[in-house]
Order: sequence, then C-alpha cells, then structure tokens
Amino acid sequence: MRLSPLLLTAALVLGGLSAPAQAQASAKGPVGWDVYRRLDRLPELPVGVQTKQFSSFDRTGDNNDGFEGTYSCLSTTGSTDDGGCVIAEHTGAGEVQAIWFTRDGGDVTRTGKITIELDGKKVVEASLQDLVDGKLGAPFAYPFVGNADQSSGGVYIEVPMPFTRSMRITTEHNPLFHHVGYRTFADAEGVSTFDPADKAQDVIDRLKAGGDPKPAVPGARSQDAAIRLAPGQSVRIARTQGAGQLSAIKLRLPQAEQVLPRAEADEGRAFGANGSSEFTVKIDPANDGVRLTRRIDPAIGRQVAKVLVDGQEAAQWPPSKLGAAGMWADEVVDLPASATKGKSQITIKNVFVSSDLDYNEFTYWVDSAGKRTDTVDVGDAADEAAHNYKIVAQTWQGERTFAFPMDQAQLAKIRTAQEILQGLRLRVGFDGRRTVDSPVGEFFGSGHAMLPVKSLMYDVDAKTSTLSAWWPMPYRTGATVELFNDSGRTIEGQATVTSANRPVSGNVGYFRTQSRVGGTTPGTSWPFLRVTGAQGKFVGISHTMRGPTTRNYLEGDERVYVDGSRTPQIHGTGTEDFYQAGWYFNRETFSTPFHGNTAHLAPATGCPADDDCTGAYRLMIGDAVPFADSLTFDIEHGWTNDVEGVYSSTAYWYGSDRSATARTDSLTVGDQASERQHGYTGQGEITTLDSAFEGDFRNPVTLKATQRVTEAPVTFKLAIDRNNQGVELRRTGDQSVAGQHAEVTVNGRKLADWVQPLGNRTRRWLEDVYQIPADVTRGQREITVQLTPKTSWSAASYTAWSLR
Repeated sequence: MRLSPLLLTAALVLGGLSAPAQAQASAKGPVGWDVYRRLDRLPELPVGVQTKQFSSFDRTGDNNDGFEGTYSCLSTTGSTDDGGCVIAEHTGAGEVQAIWFTRDGGDVTRTGKITIELDGKKVVEASLQDLVDGKLGAPFAYPFVGNADQSSGGVYIEVPMPFTRSMRITTEHNPLFHHVGYRTFADAEGVSTFDPADKAQDVIDRLKAGGDPKPAVPGARSQDAAIRLAPGQSVRIARTQGAGQLSAIKLRLPQAEQVLPRAEADEGRAFGANGSSEFTVKIDPANDGVRLTRRIDPAIGRQVAKVLVDGQEAAQWPPSKLGAAGMWADEVVDLPASATKGKSQITIKNVFVSSDLDYNEFTYWVDSAGKRTDTVDVGDAADEAAHNYKIVAQTWQGERTFAFPMDQAQLAKIRTAQEILQGLRLRVGFDGRRTVDSPVGEFFGSGHAMLPVKSLMYDVDAKTSTLSAWWPMPYRTGATVELFNDSGRTIEGQATVTSANRPVSGNVGYFRTQSRVGGTTPGTSWPFLRVTGAQGKFVGISHTMRGPTTRNYLEGDERVYVDGSRTPQIHGTGTEDFYQAGWYFNRETFSTPFHGNTAHLAPATGCPADDDCTGAYRLMIGDAVPFADSLTFDIEHGWTNDVEGVYSSTAYWYGSDRSATARTDSLTVGDQASERQHGYTGQGEITTLDSAFEGDFRNPVTLKATQRVTEAPVTFKLAIDRNNQGVELRRTGDQSVAGQHAEVTVNGRKLADWVQPLGNRTRRWLEDVYQIPADVTRGQREITVQLTPKTSWSAASYTAWSLR
C-alpha cells in the first residue's frame, strides 16, 4: 500500500512504536515543538485529547477575578510569608501550552519565582519577570514569551511543554491574575517530557520571520484574479478539482488605505485622596495672569484639584470630562493676575479634591504675557529636579502612548477602509459545501481599519493594503474561493490563491469559520462559536468590539463548554486577559504570532461618536479546543453581561459533519435501582445537594441531586461501544472540598490517579472528565471501574462517553 505524504511522515516519526501505539500517538496530533513544525497537520481532529484551563476567575461568577487574589491559588505550600501558590496541577499525560499573568499594570516582579515541574522534575525555576523578559534565553525567547511591553499589559509563556505523568506550576507569591491553558491526553504514547535544553531555535526563527509557517507543499500553484466588484456582485477568484489543499489566500485592496493617527509617548504620575503635586515654574513678570495647561489621560473622569500659587488658593481644575481611553486630552486653568503679576517664578501646588480614581499629570505648559515661558515634563527625573517637583500619595507612575485627533481627510479614508473591510466577504467552499463566509477585514485579523497584523496564520501589510492567510484547508473533490461585495461602493483589487493536489486521508476536518455581527444582549454572553452534532476543534478568534469610552465592556470573561458538559473547561478573567494582555491594553496596540490588539479607535480617530472601538485576535494552535460532539465558546460583554455594545466576531475552526462520541451508559449514585443495575459497591451516606455549576453569573445552571461522599473504595460497571477509540468517564460531584483524589483501576488495569485540584464552596457542582485510553477499552462492551479514594470523594453520577 502506498501511504499518503501525511501518513508516511507519521509512520516515520512513530516508527519505533507498535501499530496500536502508533495509532494512539497519531490520534493526538503533533505534540511539543512539532505543533509548530508541522502546522500542515492542523486540520487533523484529535481523539483522546482535551484542552482545559486553570485561572483566577471569581468562583461565584462575579468579577473578582484576581484583584484580591482570592481565587488565585489552588493550594498553598512552602515557607514564604504568604506561602507558595499552586496555580496548576494535573496527574496523567498532557502538555502545558499557554500561561498568562498580570498585576501592577503588567509588572509581575512581586509574583517572585515561577516553578514548573513536569514528571517530578523542575524544568523552570526562575523569576517570572526575568522569564517573560527573555532573560533565560531560548527556548524561553520571544515570540514564545513576552512581557507587558510586548503584550500590552500582560505577560505570557507559549512554550509547549509536554509531560507523561504529572504537571505542577507554582509561584512564589500569590500572582493575582493568571491563566494556565493545558492539554490532557488519555495516554502517554508518543509523548516525551519537555527538555529546556532543546532550544528549538528553528521554530523561534520561523515564527519571528513571519510569512507562511507551514512546510512547503510540493507542486503548489497559484491562481491570480483581478477584482472589480460593484455593490451586490460576487466573483470567483479560484477553483480547484480533485483532492488537495488550499495553502494561501492573498488579497490586495488599495482603496482600503492605512491611516495612522499621530501618537506620542509621555511619562506621567498620578496621586489620590489626600495627595498633591508641587513644582516651580518661570513666568513673565509683565503678565496679566497665567494660563496653565495640563496633559491628562481622560479615561479617568471627574478629576478635580485645587490650585495653590505660592501657598494661596488661586483656582481649581474643573471636573475633567470623561474622554476616550488611548487619547490625549488637555485641561486648562487660568491663574489670576493677583497671584502672578510682577513675579518671575511661582510655585504651583495641585491638591486632590475628587476623581473617579485619581488625578493624573504628564506635562504642564505655562503661558504668560502672550508666550510660552516654561514646560514641566512630569516623569522625567532631570526635568522634575529642575522644577523642584514633589508628589504626595502617589498612586501610579509610568508611560503612556496615546493618539491625537485626526483631520477630516484622514477620517474619510478610515471610513472608506472600514466600509471595504467590513462589507467585502470571503466565501470558501469545499467538496460542494460552503464553510467560510466572513468579512475580509476580520478574517485577516483587522476588522476596524487597515492596520498592521503579524500573526502565525495571517498577516496584514497595511502599508501596501495586502492581506494574507495561510490556514491549511484540505478537500477531497475540489474547492472554490469567492468574494462578495456587500458594501455600497465598487471595490477593486487583486487576489491570489495557492493550492496543491495531494491525497487527503485520516481524520481531518474542513476549515470553517463562524461569523456574526450585532448588538450585545443584556444578560447573555456573545457567542464566538456554537456547534452541535459534529467533531471539530476551535483554533482561534478575530474579534471586533464597540462600546463605551470607559472600555468596561472589556471586563467580560470567556467560557468554553465541551460536549454538553455543564462545567466550563475554560473560564477566563477578562476580555483583554483572554487576548493575553492586561489593564484594558494599557500599552495600546500590538501583534504577536499568537494574539494581538490590532485596533484601538476613539471618535477622533475613526470610531463612532461617544464610543470606543477595539479589535483583537487570539490563535489557539497548541491549545486548540477539540470537541467530539458540541462546543459552546462565548464571552461576556462587561462585568456580568451588563455593558451594551456592538460586536462582530469570526471564529476559526476545523470540523467534520458527524459526531465522534456517544453517551453509552450512566450511573445515578444514590438511586438504588441504578446502583444495582451497574453493580455499584461503595459506602457513604446518601445526601441531597441543591446548588449551581460554575459559569454564567446571571443564569446559573442548577441541580438538585443525591450524592455519596466516601473515603472507601467504589466499584461500578458501565456499558461502552465495542468499537470505541477510548472512553471519557464524566463524574458529577460536589467540589466544596477541594483537591479530591482517587486511584483508578479499569478492567483490572491500574491507570493514572484521578486528581481534581479544583474547589468551590459557592457553586458546588462540578463535572470533570477522566480519560480512559483506547487500549484498555477497545473491543470491550463494558468497563469495570474501581476507585480507591485517597481523600473524601464525592459523586452524584458517572457517565460513559464512548469515542468513535
């Protein structure tokens, strides 16, 4: 038999394994650095793999996601003042994929050391700040690590770190905000423990270089097409026949021009209640009063301070008008001649009166007798010393890079680009079925304007108005690529589509998108992706947001529910946190291979009046979320879905047209008939619990059910599909006691312990999954499960899901 190139490569890589072990290893897809070396395998749909996340999310469902560190530690250990903080832990095989932190505006120094233990070995033990600054060197180098300047207020680690038996991540001190994304495997076949001595320089260099990151495809050819589309028209820009793969789509849209506002960086400080700032400035003695102008960050509203001149109150800064985040604003106060006339210098003192947060200052300009007589550059040490600058009750010090308003010609160009990027749609069909229908701006990562993007799977060269994407898109009989003009203007440009004929085999999915646009609904999360009755995996999102200038719509948390589970496998801490930034993207826009904030527009730079516009993307490649039957991936808008906005999003995913799992049996613990039917043995008093699952704050999923809590052995039998590719055993239990742990034997074979470090005394119900390897269950019609608790062990039900 002649193997396809894909299967031939897999056979070579796994040549040392037996046939069943090869199958189990191959079912996972690439692991470790091969995730990025073999991006051509991205369409493969894994079996026996789950993607999960530990995070500091508020266990009550509200918004205390790390401000006080209440939920940041799964447990504490060590001898430091506040104890070492365990933030992630798993028993069994898997892979750490995406770690993110923030605190103190993005400075994580106070978190101290981070220790990453894999299979009992410390592979990282270093200052977290040093690690994300790249001081450890490859493989912990950009773009696989980034600090708050590189990731706009957050720090991240995207180094893929596989393990075969166990994983534990600890920080020296409570880190406040964090998430740890990781994959779990049903078995360890084909998995090798991460070795930090492997520098993976080829992967680092490849990602830094940009462009198509996939291995070259032999025989690839390109089809070019001119674009001239009147409103309502469509054009086919490429068509292929036979089995193959689309490997690149490129559009050049010269009418959608890049327009950048003038921006400036400035250092500053802020003080709060009972605080003040003071400095001395030169003025013209011939003045008839002095005008003092202050540059501020207007995102902090109602800043009021008294102004003292040489110790006497002379004026008051008026309440600052709440302005757009990311934009500079100037405030002016006129000092009367009675306080300034005849003097060559004066000492000014600003005394806090009120504010929504604090009083900030970046630069002061002094005008007297019709001319500029002095400037105070707050934050510059030399200039502060020259002006005898002092501050009391300081709350913040740092640098901001903000924009200035655009002129009308620039705004007109921005609106033209927006109309094209939002109105021109890319439509792609495979084997006679359309699976992609998305606005081109959002598809390529920039929905608000023609702005630079440099991600792993797509790129926008804004200077030349060129958009490129490199998703691998397999098909068996043919593909078509079209553009449809849903805008009100004629659109012109050029298109290039690259493809290659090649066999397609194995468990691969079609490349798909799910795009939607509209106003947010109060009390309801925004849906990124909703799929039922299909196997697939979520690989990323491009998200276009519009909301209040306070930007508090960014408070929303993402949540991911897999295969009908009532507990989210991923529960985040905030929208900009999901995009691995922090503090409402406090360093403004950025782009990395994995995530970015591509756009931030105010009314003065292209957003509608009184609104704030934000564009962001997140690619989840190593931490792609697989599902066997269904997926719900959504995100809140605001604290608890209570901030109105207009959202648009395009989710990227691969999927088949069939379900790959079936619920084959379920045991209800505490129900005597069900226990007899399933040969249940075990102790523990039967009690009834009426509580909620984690997730939606406003609309929690609740359950009233019987359960048993025991420390004695438990056995039971469940029916499974004989032709399974492994079984997922789902337990519904009470997590009011954290850290539940049991030894596991299935059909007489000892497996990895079932360890669940989570706990929640408010929303007590938890559905967690234990993955049983295919070599234990294949060919069997039933499994006998024995659990030997090492702690108190709670269960209300056990359900078998047979993978196929």
